[in-house]
Amino acid sequence: MSDIGYFAWNLATAQGDAPCLRDDHLDLTYRQFADRVDAFAAQLSAGDVGSGDVVAVMLPNRAELLVALMAAWRIGATATPVNPTFTAVEAEYQFDDAGAALVVNEGPDLPSGGRPTISVADMATTPRPGWVPDIGASGDDVALLIYTSGSTGRPKGVMLTHDNLQFMSSSMVQHFSLTADDHCLLILPLFHVNAICVSFLAPMLAGGQLSVTGRFSPARFFDDVARLRPTYFSAVPTIYALLASQDTVGDTSSLRFAICGAAPISKELLDRAEQRFGLVIVEGYGLTEGTCASACNPPGGVRKLGTVGPALPGQRIAIAGPDGEHLPVGATGEVLVAGPNVMRGYRGRAEETGRTIVDGWLHTGDVGRLDEDGYLTLVDRIKDMIIRGGENIYPKEIENALATHDGVLEAAVIGAPHEVYGEVPVAYVVTYPDSPVTDDHLAEHLRGRLTKVKLPVAIHVVDALPRNPVGKIDKPGLRGRHRTTV
Repeated sequence: MSDIGYFAWNLATAQGDAPCLRDDHLDLTYRQFADRVDAFAAQLSAGDVGSGDVVAVMLPNRAELLVALMAAWRIGATATPVNPTFTAVEAEYQFDDAGAALVVNEGPDLPSGGRPTISVADMATTPRPGWVPDIGASGDDVALLIYTSGSTGRPKGVMLTHDNLQFMSSSMVQHFSLTADDHCLLILPLFHVNAICVSFLAPMLAGGQLSVTGRFSPARFFDDVARLRPTYFSAVPTIYALLASQDTVGDTSSLRFAICGAAPISKELLDRAEQRFGLVIVEGYGLTEGTCASACNPPGGVRKLGTVGPALPGQRIAIAGPDGEHLPVGATGEVLVAGPNVMRGYRGRAEETGRTIVDGWLHTGDVGRLDEDGYLTLVDRIKDMIIRGGENIYPKEIENALATHDGVLEAAVIGAPHEVYGEVPVAYVVTYPDSPVTDDHLAEHLRGRLTKVKLPVAIHVVDALPRNPVGKIDKPGLRGRHRTTV
Protein backbone atom coordinates (compact mmCIF):
# COMPACT_ATOMS: atom_id res chain seq x y z
CA MET A 1 0.00 0.00 0.00
CA SER A 2 3.04 2.29 -0.11
CA ASP A 3 2.17 3.37 -3.67
CA ILE A 4 -0.98 5.19 -2.48
CA GLY A 5 0.41 8.66 -1.88
CA TYR A 6 -2.57 10.27 -0.18
CA PHE A 7 -2.64 7.97 2.87
CA ALA A 8 -2.26 10.09 6.01
CA TRP A 9 0.31 7.76 7.57
CA ASN A 10 2.54 8.18 4.50
CA LEU A 11 2.02 11.95 4.36
CA ALA A 12 2.95 12.42 8.02
CA THR A 13 6.46 11.16 7.33
CA ALA A 14 6.99 13.51 4.38
CA GLN A 15 5.11 16.62 5.58
CA GLY A 16 5.34 16.43 9.38
CA ASP A 17 4.41 19.71 11.00
CA ALA A 18 3.29 21.47 7.82
CA PRO A 19 -0.31 22.78 7.96
CA CYS A 20 -2.75 20.20 6.59
CA LEU A 21 -6.44 20.46 7.47
CA ARG A 22 -8.67 22.93 9.28
CA ASP A 23 -12.32 23.68 9.85
CA ASP A 24 -14.17 26.01 12.20
CA HIS A 25 -13.02 24.02 15.27
CA LEU A 26 -9.80 22.18 14.39
CA ASP A 27 -6.47 23.14 12.84
CA LEU A 28 -4.27 20.10 12.16
CA THR A 29 -0.76 19.55 10.84
CA TYR A 30 -0.06 16.49 8.71
CA ARG A 31 1.28 14.64 11.75
CA GLN A 32 -1.73 15.58 13.87
CA PHE A 33 -4.09 14.50 11.11
CA ALA A 34 -2.32 11.13 10.86
CA ASP A 35 -2.53 10.74 14.65
CA ARG A 36 -6.28 11.40 14.56
CA VAL A 37 -6.65 8.85 11.76
CA ASP A 38 -4.73 6.20 13.70
CA ALA A 39 -6.71 6.92 16.87
CA PHE A 40 -10.05 6.43 15.15
CA ALA A 41 -8.81 3.48 13.10
CA ALA A 42 -7.85 1.70 16.33
CA GLN A 43 -11.29 2.50 17.75
CA LEU A 44 -12.99 1.03 14.67
CA SER A 45 -10.78 -2.03 14.86
CA ALA A 46 -11.65 -2.52 18.52
CA GLY A 47 -15.29 -2.52 17.46
CA ASP A 48 -14.65 -5.46 15.12
CA VAL A 49 -14.66 -3.35 11.96
CA GLY A 50 -11.94 -4.46 9.58
CA SER A 51 -10.84 -5.30 6.07
CA GLY A 52 -13.73 -5.55 3.62
CA ASP A 53 -16.28 -3.94 5.94
CA VAL A 54 -18.18 -0.76 5.03
CA VAL A 55 -18.21 2.31 7.30
CA ALA A 56 -21.06 4.76 6.66
CA VAL A 57 -20.08 8.36 7.46
CA MET A 58 -23.12 10.60 7.83
CA LEU A 59 -21.60 13.95 8.79
CA PRO A 60 -21.76 17.51 7.47
CA ASN A 61 -18.56 19.00 6.10
CA ARG A 62 -16.07 18.98 8.98
CA ALA A 63 -12.56 17.68 9.63
CA GLU A 64 -13.81 14.55 11.43
CA LEU A 65 -15.52 13.37 8.23
CA LEU A 66 -12.13 13.19 6.50
CA VAL A 67 -10.57 11.55 9.56
CA ALA A 68 -13.30 8.89 9.41
CA LEU A 69 -12.77 8.19 5.70
CA MET A 70 -9.03 7.84 6.13
CA ALA A 71 -9.40 5.72 9.28
CA ALA A 72 -11.61 3.26 7.40
CA TRP A 73 -8.89 2.96 4.77
CA ARG A 74 -6.23 2.50 7.46
CA ILE A 75 -7.83 -0.84 8.41
CA GLY A 76 -8.69 -1.90 4.85
CA ALA A 77 -12.38 -0.98 5.09
CA THR A 78 -14.55 0.86 2.57
CA ALA A 79 -16.18 4.22 3.35
CA THR A 80 -19.57 5.36 2.10
CA PRO A 81 -20.27 9.06 2.74
CA VAL A 82 -23.99 9.72 3.35
CA ASN A 83 -25.79 13.00 2.77
CA PRO A 84 -26.37 14.35 6.31
CA THR A 85 -29.70 15.91 5.30
CA PHE A 86 -31.18 12.56 4.23
CA THR A 87 -34.41 11.37 5.80
CA ALA A 88 -34.29 8.12 7.75
CA VAL A 89 -35.75 6.28 4.74
CA GLU A 90 -33.11 7.64 2.37
CA ALA A 91 -30.22 7.04 4.78
CA GLU A 92 -31.30 3.53 5.68
CA TYR A 93 -31.60 2.61 2.00
CA GLN A 94 -27.93 3.54 1.56
CA PHE A 95 -26.88 1.76 4.77
CA ASP A 96 -28.67 -1.39 3.60
CA ASP A 97 -27.51 -1.27 -0.01
CA ALA A 98 -23.90 -0.64 1.03
CA GLY A 99 -24.01 -3.32 3.72
CA ALA A 100 -22.68 -0.85 6.30
CA ALA A 101 -21.22 -2.45 9.43
CA LEU A 102 -21.16 0.82 11.40
CA VAL A 103 -22.42 4.40 11.15
CA VAL A 104 -20.52 7.54 12.15
CA ASN A 105 -22.89 10.45 12.80
CA GLU A 106 -23.50 13.46 15.02
CA GLY A 107 -25.69 11.87 17.67
CA PRO A 108 -28.00 9.10 18.86
CA ASP A 109 -31.20 10.60 17.41
CA LEU A 110 -29.94 10.34 13.82
CA PRO A 111 -30.66 7.43 11.45
CA SER A 112 -28.58 4.28 11.90
CA GLY A 113 -30.87 1.51 10.68
CA GLY A 114 -30.21 -0.35 13.94
CA ARG A 115 -26.48 -0.56 13.23
CA PRO A 116 -23.71 0.18 15.72
CA THR A 117 -22.88 3.90 15.74
CA ILE A 118 -20.10 6.17 16.88
CA SER A 119 -21.00 9.79 17.52
CA VAL A 120 -18.49 12.33 16.29
CA ALA A 121 -18.15 13.53 19.89
CA ASP A 122 -17.03 10.03 20.88
CA MET A 123 -14.36 9.61 18.19
CA ALA A 124 -10.99 8.78 19.73
CA THR A 125 -8.38 11.49 19.16
CA THR A 126 -5.24 10.05 20.81
CA PRO A 127 -3.41 7.15 19.12
CA ARG A 128 -2.80 3.97 21.08
CA PRO A 129 0.97 3.53 21.58
CA GLY A 130 2.35 0.90 19.24
CA TRP A 131 -0.96 0.23 17.47
CA VAL A 132 -0.75 -0.83 13.82
CA PRO A 133 -3.55 -2.33 11.70
CA ASP A 134 -3.66 -6.07 11.10
CA ILE A 135 -4.47 -5.47 7.43
CA GLY A 136 -4.33 -2.12 5.65
CA ALA A 137 -5.73 -0.98 2.33
CA SER A 138 -4.17 -1.83 -1.02
CA GLY A 139 -4.65 -0.29 -4.44
CA ASP A 140 -7.30 -2.69 -5.73
CA ASP A 141 -9.45 -2.45 -2.57
CA VAL A 142 -12.73 -0.55 -2.85
CA ALA A 143 -12.07 2.76 -1.10
CA LEU A 144 -15.38 4.52 -1.61
CA LEU A 145 -18.98 3.66 -2.27
CA ILE A 146 -20.40 6.89 -3.67
CA TYR A 147 -24.12 6.87 -4.35
CA THR A 148 -25.47 8.48 -7.49
CA SER A 149 -28.30 10.97 -7.21
CA GLY A 150 -30.80 8.40 -8.46
CA SER A 151 -32.59 10.60 -11.01
CA THR A 152 -33.49 7.50 -13.03
CA GLY A 153 -34.42 5.25 -10.09
CA ARG A 154 -32.98 4.15 -6.75
CA PRO A 155 -29.43 5.43 -6.14
CA LYS A 156 -26.62 3.07 -7.14
CA GLY A 157 -23.40 2.56 -5.21
CA VAL A 158 -20.39 3.35 -7.40
CA MET A 159 -17.36 1.28 -6.34
CA LEU A 160 -14.14 3.31 -6.57
CA THR A 161 -10.83 1.69 -5.68
CA HIS A 162 -7.73 3.27 -4.21
CA ASP A 163 -6.10 2.86 -7.61
CA ASN A 164 -8.96 4.92 -9.09
CA LEU A 165 -8.50 7.63 -6.46
CA GLN A 166 -4.70 7.67 -6.69
CA PHE A 167 -4.87 8.01 -10.47
CA MET A 168 -7.45 10.78 -10.31
CA SER A 169 -5.84 12.83 -7.55
CA SER A 170 -2.42 12.54 -9.23
CA SER A 171 -3.99 13.68 -12.48
CA MET A 172 -5.44 16.72 -10.69
CA VAL A 173 -2.06 17.62 -9.22
CA GLN A 174 -0.52 17.45 -12.69
CA HIS A 175 -3.30 19.27 -14.56
CA PHE A 176 -3.60 22.12 -12.05
CA SER A 177 0.16 22.30 -11.28
CA LEU A 178 -0.53 21.96 -7.56
CA THR A 179 2.36 22.38 -5.11
CA ALA A 180 2.84 22.61 -1.35
CA ASP A 181 2.02 26.33 -1.69
CA ASP A 182 -1.54 25.56 -2.77
CA HIS A 183 -4.45 25.85 -0.39
CA CYS A 184 -7.94 24.65 -1.28
CA LEU A 185 -11.12 26.15 0.15
CA LEU A 186 -13.63 23.31 0.27
CA ILE A 187 -17.24 24.43 -0.18
CA LEU A 188 -18.86 21.44 -1.95
CA PRO A 189 -20.43 18.55 0.02
CA LEU A 190 -18.07 15.74 0.96
CA PHE A 191 -20.60 13.00 0.18
CA HIS A 192 -19.70 13.67 -3.47
CA VAL A 193 -16.54 12.50 -5.21
CA ASN A 194 -15.75 15.97 -6.62
CA ALA A 195 -15.03 17.37 -3.16
CA ILE A 196 -13.11 14.26 -2.07
CA CYS A 197 -10.80 14.18 -5.11
CA VAL A 198 -10.41 17.83 -6.12
CA SER A 199 -10.49 19.50 -2.73
CA PHE A 200 -9.13 16.82 -0.37
CA LEU A 201 -6.92 14.17 -1.97
CA ALA A 202 -5.27 16.36 -4.62
CA PRO A 203 -3.94 19.04 -2.23
CA MET A 204 -2.88 16.29 0.21
CA LEU A 205 -0.81 14.64 -2.52
CA ALA A 206 0.79 17.99 -3.31
CA GLY A 207 1.59 18.67 0.35
CA GLY A 208 -0.77 21.64 0.38
CA GLN A 209 -3.57 22.71 2.71
CA LEU A 210 -7.33 22.24 2.92
CA SER A 211 -9.78 24.50 4.71
CA VAL A 212 -13.28 23.07 5.23
CA THR A 213 -15.94 25.74 5.50
CA GLY A 214 -19.36 25.54 7.10
CA ARG A 215 -22.65 25.96 5.27
CA PHE A 216 -22.08 27.98 2.09
CA SER A 217 -23.23 31.56 1.76
CA PRO A 218 -21.77 34.33 -0.43
CA ALA A 219 -20.93 36.46 2.61
CA ARG A 220 -19.19 33.57 4.33
CA PHE A 221 -17.29 32.70 1.13
CA PHE A 222 -15.79 36.17 0.73
CA ASP A 223 -14.94 36.38 4.43
CA ASP A 224 -13.20 32.99 4.30
CA VAL A 225 -11.21 33.87 1.18
CA ALA A 226 -10.03 37.14 2.71
CA ARG A 227 -9.13 35.49 6.05
CA LEU A 228 -7.68 32.14 4.94
CA ARG A 229 -6.05 33.20 1.63
CA PRO A 230 -6.76 30.01 -0.37
CA THR A 231 -5.29 29.60 -3.85
CA TYR A 232 -8.19 27.70 -5.44
CA PHE A 233 -11.65 26.25 -4.94
CA SER A 234 -14.10 24.05 -6.81
CA ALA A 235 -17.78 24.89 -7.18
CA VAL A 236 -20.90 24.29 -9.25
CA PRO A 237 -22.58 26.84 -11.59
CA THR A 238 -25.20 27.69 -8.97
CA ILE A 239 -22.51 28.93 -6.59
CA TYR A 240 -20.87 31.04 -9.31
CA ALA A 241 -24.28 32.50 -10.14
CA LEU A 242 -24.84 33.42 -6.49
CA LEU A 243 -21.36 34.93 -6.13
CA ALA A 244 -21.57 36.87 -9.41
CA SER A 245 -24.89 38.41 -8.39
CA GLN A 246 -23.48 40.02 -5.22
CA ASP A 247 -23.23 43.81 -5.09
CA THR A 248 -19.84 43.73 -3.38
CA VAL A 249 -16.93 41.33 -3.80
CA GLY A 250 -14.26 40.86 -1.15
CA ASP A 251 -10.51 40.46 -1.57
CA THR A 252 -9.99 37.45 -3.87
CA SER A 253 -6.38 38.24 -4.81
CA SER A 254 -5.01 35.04 -3.22
CA LEU A 255 -6.96 32.84 -5.64
CA ARG A 256 -4.92 31.44 -8.52
CA PHE A 257 -7.78 29.67 -10.28
CA ALA A 258 -11.18 28.09 -9.70
CA ILE A 259 -12.90 25.01 -11.08
CA CYS A 260 -16.47 24.64 -12.27
CA GLY A 261 -18.00 21.18 -12.58
CA ALA A 262 -21.02 18.95 -11.89
CA ALA A 263 -23.24 20.78 -14.40
CA PRO A 264 -22.76 22.92 -17.53
CA ILE A 265 -22.13 26.65 -17.06
CA SER A 266 -23.04 29.22 -19.69
CA LYS A 267 -20.29 31.25 -21.35
CA GLU A 268 -22.05 34.40 -20.17
CA LEU A 269 -21.98 33.39 -16.50
CA LEU A 270 -18.37 32.22 -16.82
CA ASP A 271 -17.34 35.60 -18.28
CA ARG A 272 -19.26 37.51 -15.62
CA ALA A 273 -17.72 35.49 -12.77
CA GLU A 274 -14.18 35.75 -14.12
CA GLN A 275 -14.48 39.51 -14.47
CA ARG A 276 -15.94 39.94 -11.00
CA PHE A 277 -13.24 37.88 -9.27
CA GLY A 278 -10.27 38.55 -11.53
CA LEU A 279 -9.24 34.90 -11.82
CA VAL A 280 -9.27 32.01 -14.26
CA ILE A 281 -12.25 29.64 -13.95
CA VAL A 282 -11.77 26.34 -15.76
CA GLU A 283 -14.76 24.22 -16.70
CA GLY A 284 -14.44 20.47 -16.36
CA TYR A 285 -16.57 17.40 -16.90
CA GLY A 286 -16.86 13.98 -15.35
CA LEU A 287 -19.02 11.36 -13.70
CA THR A 288 -18.91 9.62 -10.36
CA GLU A 289 -18.48 6.43 -12.40
CA GLY A 290 -15.28 7.97 -13.81
CA THR A 291 -13.91 8.97 -10.38
CA CYS A 292 -14.82 12.64 -10.71
CA ALA A 293 -13.31 14.17 -13.87
CA SER A 294 -12.47 13.14 -17.42
CA ALA A 295 -11.96 16.46 -19.19
CA CYS A 296 -10.99 19.97 -18.09
CA ASN A 297 -9.75 23.18 -19.61
CA PRO A 298 -6.17 23.92 -18.47
CA PRO A 299 -5.63 26.91 -16.13
CA GLY A 300 -2.40 27.85 -17.91
CA GLY A 301 -2.99 26.64 -21.47
CA VAL A 302 -5.54 27.11 -24.22
CA ARG A 303 -9.03 27.51 -22.77
CA LYS A 304 -11.98 27.23 -25.10
CA LEU A 305 -15.07 28.73 -23.49
CA GLY A 306 -18.13 26.64 -24.17
CA THR A 307 -16.10 23.44 -24.04
CA VAL A 308 -15.14 21.32 -21.03
CA GLY A 309 -11.59 20.99 -22.33
CA PRO A 310 -9.55 18.00 -23.51
CA ALA A 311 -9.24 14.61 -21.83
CA LEU A 312 -7.27 14.68 -18.58
CA PRO A 313 -3.86 12.94 -18.59
CA GLY A 314 -4.12 9.17 -18.98
CA GLN A 315 -7.73 9.15 -20.15
CA ARG A 316 -9.34 8.75 -23.56
CA ILE A 317 -12.60 10.26 -24.79
CA ALA A 318 -14.51 9.04 -27.82
CA ILE A 319 -17.85 9.89 -29.41
CA ALA A 320 -20.07 6.94 -30.31
CA GLY A 321 -23.02 6.44 -32.64
CA PRO A 322 -26.21 4.52 -31.85
CA ASP A 323 -24.52 1.16 -32.39
CA GLY A 324 -21.45 2.01 -30.33
CA GLU A 325 -19.24 2.79 -33.32
CA HIS A 326 -16.69 5.56 -32.79
CA LEU A 327 -17.49 8.68 -34.80
CA PRO A 328 -15.10 11.14 -36.50
CA VAL A 329 -14.09 14.61 -35.28
CA GLY A 330 -17.02 17.01 -35.24
CA ALA A 331 -19.72 14.35 -35.14
CA THR A 332 -22.31 14.38 -32.35
CA GLY A 333 -22.98 11.25 -30.31
CA GLU A 334 -22.66 9.64 -26.88
CA VAL A 335 -19.54 10.53 -24.89
CA LEU A 336 -17.42 7.50 -23.95
CA VAL A 337 -14.53 7.51 -21.47
CA ALA A 338 -11.71 5.01 -20.91
CA GLY A 339 -8.79 4.96 -18.50
CA PRO A 340 -7.68 3.91 -14.99
CA ASN A 341 -10.37 6.22 -13.59
CA VAL A 342 -13.29 4.01 -14.68
CA MET A 343 -15.12 2.55 -11.69
CA ARG A 344 -15.00 -1.11 -10.74
CA GLY A 345 -18.78 -1.17 -11.14
CA TYR A 346 -22.07 -0.69 -9.34
CA ARG A 347 -22.32 -2.60 -6.07
CA GLY A 348 -24.60 -5.60 -6.46
CA ARG A 349 -25.68 -4.60 -9.98
CA ALA A 350 -23.69 -6.68 -12.43
CA GLU A 351 -26.16 -6.23 -15.29
CA GLU A 352 -26.19 -2.43 -15.00
CA THR A 353 -22.41 -2.45 -14.76
CA GLY A 354 -22.24 -4.50 -17.96
CA ARG A 355 -24.48 -2.04 -19.80
CA THR A 356 -22.47 0.94 -18.58
CA ILE A 357 -18.92 -0.35 -19.14
CA VAL A 358 -18.52 -2.02 -22.53
CA ASP A 359 -15.07 -3.22 -23.69
CA GLY A 360 -13.46 -0.90 -21.15
CA TRP A 361 -15.40 2.17 -22.29
CA LEU A 362 -17.65 3.97 -19.82
CA HIS A 363 -20.91 4.98 -21.52
CA THR A 364 -21.77 8.33 -19.95
CA GLY A 365 -25.28 8.96 -21.26
CA ASP A 366 -24.13 12.44 -22.31
CA VAL A 367 -24.24 13.77 -25.86
CA GLY A 368 -21.21 15.68 -27.13
CA ARG A 369 -18.66 16.23 -29.87
CA LEU A 370 -14.88 16.57 -30.08
CA ASP A 371 -13.07 19.23 -32.11
CA GLU A 372 -9.79 18.81 -33.97
CA ASP A 373 -7.82 19.62 -30.79
CA GLY A 374 -9.67 17.04 -28.71
CA TYR A 375 -11.73 19.60 -26.76
CA LEU A 376 -15.13 18.26 -25.75
CA THR A 377 -18.37 20.21 -26.16
CA LEU A 378 -21.35 18.81 -24.29
CA VAL A 379 -24.68 18.99 -26.08
CA ASP A 380 -27.02 17.47 -23.48
CA ARG A 381 -28.05 14.38 -21.57
CA ILE A 382 -29.51 11.66 -23.79
CA LYS A 383 -32.42 11.20 -21.39
CA ASP A 384 -33.17 14.96 -21.33
CA MET A 385 -33.57 15.20 -25.11
CA ILE A 386 -37.02 16.39 -26.20
CA ILE A 387 -38.62 14.80 -29.25
CA ARG A 388 -41.16 17.28 -30.65
CA GLY A 389 -43.11 15.79 -33.53
CA GLY A 390 -40.08 13.71 -34.55
CA GLU A 391 -37.60 16.61 -34.19
CA ASN A 392 -34.79 16.11 -31.65
CA ILE A 393 -34.42 19.17 -29.40
CA TYR A 394 -31.59 19.51 -26.88
CA PRO A 395 -32.66 21.61 -23.84
CA LYS A 396 -29.11 22.87 -23.33
CA GLU A 397 -29.25 24.73 -26.65
CA ILE A 398 -32.35 26.62 -25.47
CA GLU A 399 -30.80 27.20 -22.03
CA ASN A 400 -27.67 28.63 -23.67
CA ALA A 401 -29.80 30.98 -25.77
CA LEU A 402 -31.66 32.18 -22.67
CA ALA A 403 -28.33 32.74 -20.89
CA THR A 404 -27.32 35.33 -23.51
CA HIS A 405 -29.92 37.69 -22.01
CA ASP A 406 -28.27 40.00 -19.47
CA GLY A 407 -31.06 39.52 -16.97
CA VAL A 408 -30.94 35.72 -16.86
CA LEU A 409 -29.10 34.12 -13.95
CA GLU A 410 -30.10 30.49 -14.59
CA ALA A 411 -32.40 28.57 -16.89
CA ALA A 412 -33.70 25.02 -17.14
CA VAL A 413 -35.71 23.59 -20.03
CA ILE A 414 -37.78 20.42 -19.78
CA GLY A 415 -40.04 18.46 -22.10
CA ALA A 416 -43.75 18.69 -21.32
CA PRO A 417 -46.36 16.23 -22.67
CA HIS A 418 -48.37 17.42 -25.68
CA GLU A 419 -51.33 15.73 -27.36
CA VAL A 420 -50.19 16.52 -30.90
CA TYR A 421 -46.39 16.77 -30.79
CA GLY A 422 -45.68 14.27 -28.02
CA GLU A 423 -43.38 16.69 -26.19
CA VAL A 424 -42.78 20.43 -26.26
CA PRO A 425 -40.11 22.53 -24.52
CA VAL A 426 -41.00 24.57 -21.43
CA ALA A 427 -38.49 26.93 -19.79
CA TYR A 428 -38.02 27.89 -16.14
CA VAL A 429 -35.84 30.97 -15.57
CA VAL A 430 -34.26 32.65 -12.54
CA THR A 431 -33.30 36.28 -13.14
CA TYR A 432 -30.71 38.47 -11.43
CA PRO A 433 -31.98 40.37 -8.38
CA ASP A 434 -34.10 43.45 -9.27
CA SER A 435 -34.09 42.51 -12.97
CA PRO A 436 -37.34 43.60 -14.68
CA VAL A 437 -37.26 40.70 -17.17
CA THR A 438 -40.60 39.08 -18.02
CA ASP A 439 -41.53 35.95 -19.93
CA ASP A 440 -42.55 38.09 -22.92
CA HIS A 441 -39.12 39.78 -22.97
CA LEU A 442 -37.41 36.39 -22.97
CA ALA A 443 -39.68 34.94 -25.65
CA GLU A 444 -38.83 37.88 -27.90
CA HIS A 445 -35.13 37.45 -27.11
CA LEU A 446 -35.25 33.83 -28.27
CA ARG A 447 -37.08 34.43 -31.55
CA GLY A 448 -33.98 35.71 -33.27
CA ARG A 449 -31.79 32.94 -31.86
CA LEU A 450 -33.73 29.71 -32.27
CA THR A 451 -35.80 28.11 -35.00
CA LYS A 452 -39.53 28.02 -34.33
CA VAL A 453 -39.60 24.33 -33.37
CA LYS A 454 -37.12 24.97 -30.54
CA LEU A 455 -38.98 27.90 -29.00
CA PRO A 456 -40.46 27.10 -25.57
CA VAL A 457 -44.25 27.02 -25.51
CA ALA A 458 -44.06 28.68 -22.09
CA ILE A 459 -41.41 30.54 -20.08
CA HIS A 460 -41.87 30.70 -16.30
CA VAL A 461 -39.84 33.24 -14.31
CA VAL A 462 -39.31 31.71 -10.85
CA ASP A 463 -37.42 32.58 -7.68
CA ALA A 464 -35.33 29.38 -7.63
CA LEU A 465 -34.84 26.06 -9.40
CA PRO A 466 -35.03 22.71 -7.59
CA ARG A 467 -31.69 21.06 -6.77
CA ASN A 468 -30.55 17.53 -6.11
CA PRO A 469 -28.20 16.90 -3.13
CA VAL A 470 -25.09 17.64 -5.23
CA GLY A 471 -26.35 21.05 -6.35
CA LYS A 472 -27.34 20.14 -9.90
CA ILE A 473 -30.67 21.36 -11.24
CA ASP A 474 -33.17 18.58 -10.52
CA LYS A 475 -34.86 18.17 -13.88
CA PRO A 476 -36.89 15.10 -12.90
CA GLY A 477 -38.18 17.12 -9.94
CA LEU A 478 -38.89 20.08 -12.21
CA ARG A 479 -40.83 17.86 -14.59
CA GLY A 480 -42.85 16.56 -11.63
CA ARG A 481 -43.52 20.08 -10.41
CA HIS A 482 -44.64 21.10 -13.90
CA ARG A 483 -47.09 18.21 -14.13
CA THR A 484 -48.76 19.22 -10.87
CA THR A 485 -49.19 22.88 -11.92
CA VAL A 486 -50.71 22.44 -15.38
